[in-house]
Amino acid sequence: MKTINVSTAKRVDLIDITSEVQKVVSETKVDSGIVTVYVPHTTCGITINEGADPDVVRDIKYQLEKLIPYRQGYHHMEGNADSHIKTCFVGSSENIIVENGQLVLGTWQSIFLCDFDGPRNRKVYIQIIN
Repeated sequence: MKTINVSTAKRVDLIDITSEVQKVVSETKVDSGIVTVYVPHTTCGITINEGADPDVVRDIKYQLEKLIPYRQGYHHMEGNADSHIKTCFVGSSENIIVENGQLVLGTWQSIFLCDFDGPRNRKVYIQIIN
């Protein structure tokens, strides 16, 4: 297992980590298998979506805020209940196929770390199974 660290700049931030995950895969010299990308944080998720058009990320953030608004009288006292709920929707991991030492992603797909309670330094665990 490898760990990468990702710093976020905003309270809600989606960071493209595809190249970092590919670097870990390349360093392990695994030809084929599955890579799991996982965040051990309850207010942070991992998702795969379009990375070519930044408007997609803006739209995702906009819609999540509409569905799960910040500070709406939640019971959780830390003030970040919306972050926990958004993480439930996104999930904390993704599995990606590895073939010929490369991540198997669609033409427009990227892997994103989704921080809903930043800015923070986040850990991402990467495990390759071959």
